[in-house]
Amino acid sequence: MNDKTHNDGGPAFPSDWPHGCTDEGMSLRDWFAGQAVAGIMANIGFNQFLPEIISKSAWAVADAMLAERDRRQA
Repeated sequence: MNDKTHNDGGPAFPSDWPHGCTDEGMSLRDWFAGQAVAGIMANIGFNQFLPEIISKSAWAVADAMLAERDRRQA
């Protein structure tokens, strides 16, 4: 889902194809959230939580990463 109420950070892995075709792929926010889920699930104590808690935590990490990225680029 692409929620435009959040800064998605733009494409994580954009690529240009011949003849002017482009593929933006997933957003940077999606990639950060996926990386956060991997880290959370690798932590033995944390993976006992409900998926809803894990997903909310992952999106919170992704949003914090983008906010810090924006702060450092300002």
